[in-house]
Amino acid sequence: LEDESITTRVTALMQRCGFAAKGLFVMDGSRRSAHANAYFTGFGAAKRVVFYDTLLRQLSPGEVEAVLAHELGHFKHRHILKRVASLFALSLAGFALLGWLSTQVWFYTGLGVRPYISLDLAVPPVPNDALALLLFLLAVPVFTLFIAPVFAGLSRRHEFEADAYAVAQTNGADLSTALLKLYEDNASTLTPDPVYVKFYYSHPPATERLARMPSSAQP
Repeated sequence: LEDESITTRVTALMQRCGFAAKGLFVMDGSRRSAHANAYFTGFGAAKRVVFYDTLLRQLSPGEVEAVLAHELGHFKHRHILKRVASLFALSLAGFALLGWLSTQVWFYTGLGVRPYISLDLAVPPVPNDALALLLFLLAVPVFTLFIAPVFAGLSRRHEFEADAYAVAQTNGADLSTALLKLYEDNASTLTPDPVYVKFYYSHPPATERLARMPSSAQP
């Protein structure tokens, strides 16, 4: 990152938040899309902060600082660790269920296929684990549809918590204007259907995020 004004602001922000990074970098995201974002990556002392070049062009230094403060909010609330742990638990449960289903003849016949590779009655039946995996991947979305709102709701709650952290660490008005610019530049719908939001939105609509912020933080 070569912009000294932004470097000074975000360095001071990280010091206030107790976040140590090995460097500030710019990603040439404009080569692929107009999407703007910022993130940090790495473990321990090897953590790095990365800004999309589109973000630096679209936002003022104060707004860039507010966006980074939002990402630091995820770090301070351990949202990433919580999501990784939940994914590990869900994966373990999913593989355990798959292992059991792969031994159940009704699982195959109920989906209209033969459970074994060999059709020769003289040959002992051989389980078809690949077929079980394929059928499982095809069938599981039907049953996970109704728990999608739970995970989407948890993700939106994390976004609200990160917003609150950013408002506490930076100028809330900068965060508000930055959000509006990002929603506009990323062509996001500002007033989506509320039912669709509950099922599929990992991030709250802009109107909900602004409503949760203190009135003094809104532009």
